[in-house]
Amino acid sequence: MTLSAPLADARPETGYSRAEIANLPGGAFFEGQWQTADMILEIRDPEDGILLGRVCSSSPQDVRRAVAHIHRHLQGAEWPLRSRRQALETAAQLLADQSGRFARIIAAESSKTIIEAEREVRRCIETLRLSAAASGELTGETLGFEDSMAGAGKIGWYSRKPVGIVAAITPFNDPLNLVAHKLGPALIGGNGVVLKPSGRTPLTGLAFVQLLLDAGVPSGRIAAIVSGPGVSEALVGDDQVDLISFTGGPQTADRIAATAGAKKILSELGGNNATIVCSDADAVQASDAIVAGAFGVAGQNCLSVQRVYVHISLFEEVLERVTRGTKALRTGPKLDRSTDVGPLISEAEARRVQEWVEEAQAAGARIHAGGKRRNAYYEPTVLTDVPAECRVIREEVFGPVVSIMPFISIADAVHAANSSDYGLQAGVFTQSIDRALAIAEKLHVGAVVINETSDVRIDSMPFGGFKKSGVGREGVRYAVHEMTEPKSTIVNLGGSGARWQQLPGGLPERKIS
Repeated sequence: MTLSAPLADARPETGYSRAEIANLPGGAFFEGQWQTADMILEIRDPEDGILLGRVCSSSPQDVRRAVAHIHRHLQGAEWPLRSRRQALETAAQLLADQSGRFARIIAAESSKTIIEAEREVRRCIETLRLSAAASGELTGETLGFEDSMAGAGKIGWYSRKPVGIVAAITPFNDPLNLVAHKLGPALIGGNGVVLKPSGRTPLTGLAFVQLLLDAGVPSGRIAAIVSGPGVSEALVGDDQVDLISFTGGPQTADRIAATAGAKKILSELGGNNATIVCSDADAVQASDAIVAGAFGVAGQNCLSVQRVYVHISLFEEVLERVTRGTKALRTGPKLDRSTDVGPLISEAEARRVQEWVEEAQAAGARIHAGGKRRNAYYEPTVLTDVPAECRVIREEVFGPVVSIMPFISIADAVHAANSSDYGLQAGVFTQSIDRALAIAEKLHVGAVVINETSDVRIDSMPFGGFKKSGVGREGVRYAVHEMTEPKSTIVNLGGSGARWQQLPGGLPERKIS
């Protein structure tokens, strides 16, 4: 069913039709049906501003209706584990069948190139398969009553049960796979879920909700509301929402925590990731990895390489190689397969990045590549001599900018890498495993990648960081544990009013007196 307004415009040189983007469920989804009223929120391509479609402007009352409907469904309707697993397996197959369509939707509304969008779809298929396989995480284990003085005459076990209703709040930079990283674990765990995708890239999330429904997810288990005055506050503050899973920035996370009150909050809040290149590193390997890790998705990636510390003996070589590799990148249209770097999500974001770089330049930084903006595009930029107080060093740039700095002692490099308020991931290049492990032990981050940059993630790993980088861990099986709780069942074998007799075959028979 087509709910969004049909829009006519095509790009014949790429074989891409905007009409395909218009043929989406659109609107919002709650109370078991697609909503068509108040479809006034415009979704535009950040590359050229062309209108792609419209979705609903929702209200706090809509949020309450959505949550209440899921709550009623959870109280009355069973959805067995085997059915949950089968639905997610089916969803993975449906997504594989529709991979080209989903990649084109992602590329149209986000700032990803078509190649980056195709890669995201492949990852989402894996995330769904991992979510289905995580059914085995819900088994629990027996309790050790025999090893306790208070356990005499008792047996017991625990299993994992759903927390209830999950609010899933997702960002624009991975509009499909980050949605799946919240919805997949929530659903396999037996929860209901209300999705609030980014208002900049909602079409992908809404299409994904339709795919899940087609795969067999009950309509009473899922809802999707994009935006509107007071919507976010109503969602996180609803007493019937049991857990909030949020990916975004620390300031928004603070507001969520203040509004949500005493409920479980999982948050992935970004990074300011460092890579250390030691004196014995392979300079070619390190330089190529830095270029790849710094500028993917135009730097709009929480794992993006932002700060690079290079031993002084390799500094000039690495700087020259990174600069040359950066200048060789092609910035251009997202749907052109020769494009390496597309636009930022908006011209306003490109202007912000430009402002941060100009601030650093005014403070003494040197620009070796890039440093120029055109509309929503910002050229991949390499900086040196950046003072530590500049925002491109201190904050998360979330744009195509990397700063390279020399060091003499490893202790100084580790101290500098740890000086950020963030602690998501880091990379270390060295030929010495002893050195690599010693550095890894000292870095205060959620993951250290040896002989690679910070820009490494597989969807099965525990993902998250220290400090301002977040609370809790994603990665399917770890999110399943976060979104369920252990429930113990304890049997008193010698309870009041009961006695046990031994039958001839050695089997106990309980007789009630």
